[in-house]
Amino acid sequence: MPKTNVLLYRESDGAVPFLDWFEGLTEKAQDKCRLRLERLRELGHELRRPEADYLRDGVHELRTNVHGVQYRILYFFHGREGAVVSHGIIKEREVPAREIDLAVARWKKFQSDPGRFTQQEF
Repeated sequence: MPKTNVLLYRESDGAVPFLDWFEGLTEKAQDKCRLRLERLRELGHELRRPEADYLRDGVHELRTNVHGVQYRILYFFHGREGAVVSHGIIKEREVPAREIDLAVARWKKFQSDPGRFTQQEF
């Protein structure tokens, strides 16, 4: 199976929400998040729990845990070849609906002009 391109969502002003969040994490949390992104790259649509899960409306989450803190990376697929990382959150019980809604809104923007809303691969 070919690898899945993992891209980062970029706002129209050039901000990359995932990188803003990621850079504030501890080194250990960054390492575990990188590992999940690599697994997404390797398995794409085939990635399942406990590493990933489908939330709703085309939005998925990568799941990792560091010292009892649950880190989630929200993403959506662009065809069979690509996954676009919307943003990351630190979760308490469940992913808040507003975070999923934000990912859905970013997905819609991305679909309107993929080149404009894409950062380089992670």
